[in-house]
Amino acid sequence: MLWSRLAAVALVIVAVLWIASGQIGRKEAPAPTGPVAQADTKPFSVTVLPAVVEPRSRKLTLSGRTEADVRTMAVTQTNGTVTALNVRRGSIVQVGSVIAVLSDEARESNVVQAAARLEQRQKEYDAKRLLVENGNLAKLNLAQFEADLRGAQAQLAQAEAERDRGMVRAPVTGVINEVPANLGQSLQPGAQVAEVMSLDPMLAVVEISERRLSGVKVGDRADVRFIGGEEITGAVRFISNRASPQTRTYRIDVSLANAEGKIADGVTTEVTLYLAPVNATKVARSALTFSAEGKLGVRIVDDAGKVAFVPVGLVEDQTDILYVSGISPGAKIIVQGQDFVKEGQIVEAVVAKAS
Repeated sequence: MLWSRLAAVALVIVAVLWIASGQIGRKEAPAPTGPVAQADTKPFSVTVLPAVVEPRSRKLTLSGRTEADVRTMAVTQTNGTVTALNVRRGSIVQVGSVIAVLSDEARESNVVQAAARLEQRQKEYDAKRLLVENGNLAKLNLAQFEADLRGAQAQLAQAEAERDRGMVRAPVTGVINEVPANLGQSLQPGAQVAEVMSLDPMLAVVEISERRLSGVKVGDRADVRFIGGEEITGAVRFISNRASPQTRTYRIDVSLANAEGKIADGVTTEVTLYLAPVNATKVARSALTFSAEGKLGVRIVDDAGKVAFVPVGLVEDQTDILYVSGISPGAKIIVQGQDFVKEGQIVEAVVAKAS
């Protein structure tokens, strides 16, 4: 019993001595001094570039299509059978050109009859006028003969107009796109004979959102690129004042000179509109970052070395650089290290060398 107690005490003494042996000879490490201590308190270093704000003409490229300036249908104004059809698809016509001729239907004979009646009324009027001038007839009677003469003239004009309705004429200068009528076909008034498209000028039509609508004005320059690679410069001719119910966008027509008719209707295009210039700053794409609220912008450093966030608006997007709005002239934009600092932090700003 005594030996077990002695053995236990011996074990406790050995354990205490072993633990104490690890602390014997240890000294507190001295506090760091000199350059190492100074490095721990040195502000984080960032690279900055001063902002240069200048007017920037904005460009907006939209997908569109070509559209004929005028597309109209030549129709009959009277009944008859098509006796001559002077056009086919692709025919070039001038305004007033005879596209088709309808059967006479006694219209020419009506003109001859009306002309003969007018000649008779003219002779009667001349004879009665001589009698009035000689005093053999009351002047009051001359008014009746003058009215008969005017009536005959009106009947002749009406007969000639009816005869001319038998000729279907081109309503505009352009190219024939469709010819629904056939030779020998009997037609009623209002029947479609040929569709005429006016190709000069040609229109390039695009749709623009209401957010960008205020930057476009009638008369502005517009560059049009066709699917085949050809390019042509035109001008904005029309801006719609009413949005499309389906897309909530506004139609813009760009007028293109097409005297030779080389531009076809319905061709896919890319239209570049030049919007009103705005003040913008050129920044590297890599300089952009997001705030804690998810806003796109840049981080800047003030004269005291404090970091701040400035939200920006996109003016123009290029391959490596961007033009943005919202930055004050001379602001020091962080171009390296912006993702490792936060708003309110004090940093050391190092101006980057101009490349």
